[in-house]
Amino acid sequence: MNSKSLLAIVVLIAALIGANFSVLKFGLDHTTPFLMAAMRTILGGTFLLVLAHLRGERLPTRQEDYANIWVVGFSITTVSSGLLLYGVNRVPAGLASLVASTFPLFTAILTLLMLGVVTSRLGQIGLAIGFVGTAVLAAPSLGGETTAVGVISLVFSAIAWAFGTVYMKWKDFSRVSPIMLVGVQLAFSAMMLLPFALIVEGTADTDWSLGLFVPLFYAAIPANAITFSLMATVVKRATPTVASSTAYLIPLFGVFFGWLFRDEVLGGVEALGGLLVIVGVYLLVTANAREASSNPA
Repeated sequence: MNSKSLLAIVVLIAALIGANFSVLKFGLDHTTPFLMAAMRTILGGTFLLVLAHLRGERLPTRQEDYANIWVVGFSITTVSSGLLLYGVNRVPAGLASLVASTFPLFTAILTLLMLGVVTSRLGQIGLAIGFVGTAVLAAPSLGGETTAVGVISLVFSAIAWAFGTVYMKWKDFSRVSPIMLVGVQLAFSAMMLLPFALIVEGTADTDWSLGLFVPLFYAAIPANAITFSLMATVVKRATPTVASSTAYLIPLFGVFFGWLFRDEVLGGVEALGGLLVIVGVYLLVTANAREASSNPA
């Protein structure tokens, strides 16, 4: 596969995930956040487990593997996913994609705290710019309770996702294939999210129609399972710089599709904050890619 094909796949991944923020907004017009998060994990997890079975893969056999997968599932596909849907329900899709894109910044901080890995000077500059952008993004929300809760939820969603990512670097997951790992992870999350959603939200506010099922299918399969499979290909065959470029392309597509599908327009402050976040993440992932290239082991 040549470099142009890999770059095209990276852009496709970013577009699929970036569009997901707007698609989730359409789905949330017909149901509640945690119930949609639960249904997404059920559909996505079932798809990946069936795919893993068709590929001849087997479920993990060690208790240690299940314990580690549960931790990752609790942080990434339970807490992070639930808070993401809760936040998206309260803020515009474009703004949600920008706040969610702070995930690499928190990953760098937790990598330092949990693994003792210090980023380079360029990465530190990126962190500083990114967190200034996060503060600028959050500033307008302080004037409204609903938006403020949404932004805070999205920030904690990014932190939970970052923790799960760093935990995967900390522990040994080599005995479980990537597809099986995420499939089991989503199954664990469904066991946690569905009872929580039924108890806290119920189903009275859910409209069981195509208006719900179409966005739900997109969020679970194209924006989750398919992008995961494509990303595995990119990570395996592309340079670190190309593979990590999705981190700053996703919010660009998120803002674009928010405008295209939802008629959303960012204010001046939000646009400035989003630009700073994207620049910060770009510098950080570029620094990380350079370090990975110089230390291929």
